[in-house]
Parts: sequence; structure tokens; C-alpha cells
Amino acid sequence: MGYWDPSYVPADTDVLAMFRITPQSGVDPVEAAAAVAGESSTATWTVVWTDRLTACEVYRAKAYRVDPVPSAPGQYFAYIAYDLDLFEEGSIANLTASIIGNVFGFKAVRALRLEDMRIPVAYLKTFQGPATGVVVERERLDKYGRPLLGATIKPKLGLSGRNYGRVVYEALKGGLDFTKDDENINSQPFMRWRERFLCSMEAVNRASAATGEVKGHYLNVTAGTMEDMYERAEFARELGSIIVMIDLVAGYSAIQSMAKWARRNDMILHLHRAGNSAYARQKNHGINFRVICKWMRMAGVDHLHAGTVVGKLEGDPFAVRGFYDTLREPHSPMRLENGLFFEQHWGSMRPVMPVASGGIHAGQTHQLLHYLGEDVVLQFGGGTIGHPDGIAAGATANRVAVEAMIQARNEGRDFLAEGPEILATAARWCSPLKAALETWKDVTFNYESTDTVDYAAVATASY
Repeated sequence: MGYWDPSYVPADTDVLAMFRITPQSGVDPVEAAAAVAGESSTATWTVVWTDRLTACEVYRAKAYRVDPVPSAPGQYFAYIAYDLDLFEEGSIANLTASIIGNVFGFKAVRALRLEDMRIPVAYLKTFQGPATGVVVERERLDKYGRPLLGATIKPKLGLSGRNYGRVVYEALKGGLDFTKDDENINSQPFMRWRERFLCSMEAVNRASAATGEVKGHYLNVTAGTMEDMYERAEFARELGSIIVMIDLVAGYSAIQSMAKWARRNDMILHLHRAGNSAYARQKNHGINFRVICKWMRMAGVDHLHAGTVVGKLEGDPFAVRGFYDTLREPHSPMRLENGLFFEQHWGSMRPVMPVASGGIHAGQTHQLLHYLGEDVVLQFGGGTIGHPDGIAAGATANRVAVEAMIQARNEGRDFLAEGPEILATAARWCSPLKAALETWKDVTFNYESTDTVDYAAVATASY
């Protein structure tokens, strides 16, 4: 079986992938792993004479390890190595065409999930990576030592340009650093993109003048064609925006193209992970989000939504830690407890700023800082715009909550355990924070995560 080689030792230059395979009844897991390796490299359904015209042993992917998944009968972790020459330099589209191409449709497997990858530094060096990165972004914004604060405009659809701009102005004036278009606001009949850009940037400039701080609004340039996206991005730059936004559903090539544009034009590029849960949430089939994190860091985005743990969207705390480490760290060791199956060196590639959004509010500040750290954008959408005293008051509540928690941390206090007390003390001198804590004191999203880490230290392969 040419695609199964348990004696193979992966080279430093190999691209490594780990799949969760659920074989059909009667299919041996080793046979299934070898079939996945073959289909994602050189194999077809029969022997072909043209194999003799190539260096087959070089170009064949090799399944070299298969382990049973702990506490999941019938599922197996299959490790596959790919020679570097199988991939075009600097192309996420080509990489993914092999790794997740036809293999997910195989009849021999009941389900298949790409859990993790190791990208060799030799291949990483063919990608530009983030144009701005965390350090340069903080320098441009002149904001240090605390999480950045944002808000997604609500309702996400239906507002006129003028009313949209009002929300942007109030939120930024109240103390936020950023406001944001949502994933599905592009150029609809109720508000065309040019109107939104003009009104939003007027609000940004007015808020910056009123507060003396650098402010920004993520202008979503996602559109039906690259020509339209470039037109919108150029207009955003001409208006003085420091940041533009794109959706994951635009596609890998579009994202890489916009990342190159952002680098040429000194713009921060925000990526909304719209659509990821359609294939990332189920444990037995699809793509784990940690792989998307790696691909998007390579593609060159500066921001990526990566989970909140305590918000309304799916997020196991151990798995989310793995996402954030993948985006921010220069080197990620193998940590099975966080779902990281491979050691990953990033070869000096700049980090991505993770974004936490979806159902978070000021009363969770201590938990957010504990789970996510300070190099993160905390986006309180409803938790700003739903404040009983108005949008500016909601922004002020969030800003005071974050600064009080950072001060407590810097003083050496156990801010996680003392978080409610720290917030209550700050609220004595800040009526907007007091109202926020009272309004959302009982709001939690404590549901069991569907995508948890299967952690077991497996020393040797089972086959």
C-alpha cells in the first residue's frame, strides 16, 4: 500500500496534516488513511501507466500514523505527510485544493475532519503574513496595555447611512477604539456602500476630534467581484480610514489579494469569519477552526474573529486558547490539551490580532481578560448599543470596566476571582457601568460546547 508507510519519519520541510477519520463499516482505518493520503496527492481509483513517468515516491503523500480517538469509538486520528513540492508557493487556494479537495466526498469514509496542520517554515516564507500585526497596530493607534474595544453596529441591516453614522459617532465618542460593519452589510437598497462609507468616516473624524484619540471603523469592502472590492477599498483609503474589512466567504484568493492591497496601502485588514461554523463546528466532519487560523495568518489578515468562551457563539475554553496561541505566538508547541497536535514555528511571521465578539458585556470583563489576554479586540455590540442610557453610555461602561480590570491586574490582584467586586467598586463612580451591570447581570450563555478537545497523551501509534 504505497500511501501507508508507518516507518516514515516526516522531514522538516514536509507539510503535515492530521485528519479525524470515521471509516465506513468494514473499512480498515489504515486503508482509509492511505486512501485520504492518495486522493490528496497523486492517486486515482486505478493503477495508471503514467506513474512511471514521475518520481512517484516523492509526490505520494504518506499516511504514517493512525490512532483511535479517545472516547469516540469508530473514529481515528490519521497523520499524513506531504512533500513540499506538491504545493504552489504563496497560494492558500492551491494548498487547500490538495488538502481538502476531493477527499471529503470519499464513499469509504462516513465522515472526515481536518483537525490540524503543520506548515514548514520553508513554505511559510512564501507567504506575506499579516501586513500590520499587533505591535504596529498599537503604534498606529497609540493604545497600549489593554484590550482594544469595539462594537458592531446594530441592527446590522436596515439603518440609513445617516443613522448608521450616528451610532458610529456615539460609540466612538463614548470611549471605544473601533466600530464595525457586520458580515452581511455590503451594499443593499436601504444603504449603498458609498453612503455608509461617507457617513461612517464623518463620524470617525468627529469622534477623533472630540476625544483626541485615534479611532477607526471597519468598512466592509466585501463584494461580488474583486474589481468592486478594490474600488470600495480605495474609496475607504481616500476618506482616511485606517482599516478595511473582508468576509471569510469571499474566498481564499480574494482574501490574499486584499491582504496584498492592505500591505501596499498601509491599511489594517480585518477578517470576519463569516461562514466558518458551517464546516468548523461539528466534531466529526469539516475543518477545525485552528486550521483556518493558520491559513489566515499565512494569507495576511491583521484581525480575525476567534471566539469569546463566555459569549453567545461556540467556544470551548481549551480550544479557544489554541486558536489564540496559533494567531499570536511566534512559536506554538504541541499542546494536546488545547488541540494543537503539531509544533508550529512561524518563522518571524507577524501575529494576528484576535477579535472576540458575540454576546459579551461589561459584566464579563474579568473572564474575558483571563481567557483571552490583553492583545485582543473586545467587541461589545449589543453590550454597547443596548445600554439603557444610550450608545455613548454603553461605550463608557465598557471602557471603564476594562481599565478597572487592567488596573487590578497590574496591582497583582486575583482579578478573575475578585472580578465582580472590582466591577462593583468601579461602578460606584461610573453610573453607565452601574447601569450596564444591572441590566445584564443575569445574561449568560452557559451551553455545552459541541467542539471540545479530545485530549489523551498517545505515546505510540496503534497501527
